[in-house]
Amino acid sequence: MAIDSTGNVGMLDLLANGETKIGRVEAPSTIATDGRYVFATTSKGVEIVDSGVWTWDHGDHFHYYRATPALLGTVGGGGAPAVSTSMLSTAGGTGLFFPESGEAVLLDNASLSRGEVREKFRIELPRHKGLVVPVGNGAVVTTPGTEGRRTALQYYDADGKPLEGARVDCPDARGSIATRIGAVVGCADGAVLITEQGDAPTLEKVPYPDAASAGAAIEFDARKGRPTVAGLGGSSGVWLLSTRQRSWHWLPTPVPMVRATAVDDEKGHVATLDAEGRVHIYLAKTGEEVAVTEPLLPKTISTSSSLETVSLTVDAQRAYLNAPADGVVYEIDFADKARIARTLSPSVQPAFMAETGR
Repeated sequence: MAIDSTGNVGMLDLLANGETKIGRVEAPSTIATDGRYVFATTSKGVEIVDSGVWTWDHGDHFHYYRATPALLGTVGGGGAPAVSTSMLSTAGGTGLFFPESGEAVLLDNASLSRGEVREKFRIELPRHKGLVVPVGNGAVVTTPGTEGRRTALQYYDADGKPLEGARVDCPDARGSIATRIGAVVGCADGAVLITEQGDAPTLEKVPYPDAASAGAAIEFDARKGRPTVAGLGGSSGVWLLSTRQRSWHWLPTPVPMVRATAVDDEKGHVATLDAEGRVHIYLAKTGEEVAVTEPLLPKTISTSSSLETVSLTVDAQRAYLNAPADGVVYEIDFADKARIARTLSPSVQPAFMAETGR
């Protein structure tokens, strides 16, 4: 799915090469996706687009579904929210935290799948840059300390009530991702892995190694549903978190990276993007760089002081990189020396890009 700088929304079918115009939202500043819905932050709040394509992961096989793509509606709140998604687009929830109003909102995904925007809860908390991370029928929400700093995570049930005993320290909590094992939230001293145990979640701290000198990962990315996720550790490399093994692995890089995502396939491919617009491919186990592209974002880099709207996503076979000012999306075969398999030119210029149907 592509959204241009003015809010026009289009979807390109990578199999049939057909394109669908979905409609228009307000000009977005950021977007997030769970692989079906796209959540666009605009002046109205968060506008939700249903791509109409999604996957149900059954562990050893997948089911693929289609529906009519649509604009679903808007969730209002104060300030640009952090959006946290869950594994399934038809169950559980999607979390939004609005920093200027301190509102923690949990949306009902089952209702979204029927075309309805319904809130499970909306909790008013002190203003801070918080998170609402969906877990089961409820969500883990950040707790602010002095000066609005995030100090802990507290689980709230579907009615917005805090569950006693479901709390863990997490200084400077930021960055979340859903994995096959559970939800992950980054902390200054490691990460918290939240798994479901009946009606009550388990909040488990995974600290960084004692000798670690790299910076903390502040956001995570990975192929959807995989247990290993990647996060930049400052300017010197990438942290890989295995949620199965509850352990960290450090992957140093020779140049600073601005994006990193884990394919978590049999060979352990990790894709990264540097500030010059080159995509690098590494093998997680050995740390070997096996491929690098030429710079792919010449106009984007020359016309923008940042790469905030550039996305690098991966699935089982390909990586996708949007070049907003260049008007294209690169499809990259990461397992074949980072070969550019296709250069896609959607009619809706991809100022923002999301890979849906995952």
